[in-house]
Amino acid sequence: MLKGLWTASTGMAAQQLNMDVIANNLANVNTTGFKKSRPDFQDLFYQIMRTAGATTATGGQIPTGIQIGMGTKPAAVQKVFTQGDYIHTGNPLDLAIEGKGFFMVLSGEEEMYTRAGAFKIDRDGYVCTADGDRLQPEIVVPPETVTITVDPGGNFVCLDENGIPLLETPISLYIFPNPAGLLSQGRNLYRQSEASGEPIEGTPGIEGFGTIAQGYLEMSNVDVVQEMVNMIICQRAYEANSKAIQTADEMLRMANNVKR
Repeated sequence: MLKGLWTASTGMAAQQLNMDVIANNLANVNTTGFKKSRPDFQDLFYQIMRTAGATTATGGQIPTGIQIGMGTKPAAVQKVFTQGDYIHTGNPLDLAIEGKGFFMVLSGEEEMYTRAGAFKIDRDGYVCTADGDRLQPEIVVPPETVTITVDPGGNFVCLDENGIPLLETPISLYIFPNPAGLLSQGRNLYRQSEASGEPIEGTPGIEGFGTIAQGYLEMSNVDVVQEMVNMIICQRAYEANSKAIQTADEMLRMANNVKR
């Protein structure tokens, strides 16, 4: 049996996964705070038929040898945490992080992290996400509040109709040694993992933490044009591997037909 059949099949399987990743990126092109994914692939085991550097019977040395690859496999699908574009909304509870960092929210009993700063106020006055997950540390907006201001350093201030502060509290940001190791949970949330490391709490604008822009949202960092190019490359690679399978099948057919 020709090894090319199995080798090309691994290429088709790899491109199927690649297409799944591209489709998810495109589906979330308008998702607030979404970070695109990128698949990484690695080649499989090699069959060594002649070892490079081996000594021949005549005392010479084989310069290159013969190694036949067995195909490819997915190695990782990682999040790319580059900055997305900003849009101005004018909503005082829309907060965008300029630089490194995540907001912490409490989902049920579990601490989660997000870049999506489209916050709301629930019936009890807590600042929360669209799913009701409260921003941590918790902020309760007084009922008499008329104006909310958030400066780049994360100072959250509520003012009454006379401009008198009713509440002044800081917003914390969190960074990770390896943000690509965070586990995506959907709903714009990430969970800490062993790979991501422990979260580091800090003040916006200090010691490498990003600043906060009030009235703005960070959009997806998906580049539609780049994803469309990746889709074309994926399609052609899938087609090429299918042609390799067809060619290997034709070669086997011709071998079977040698004797009539």
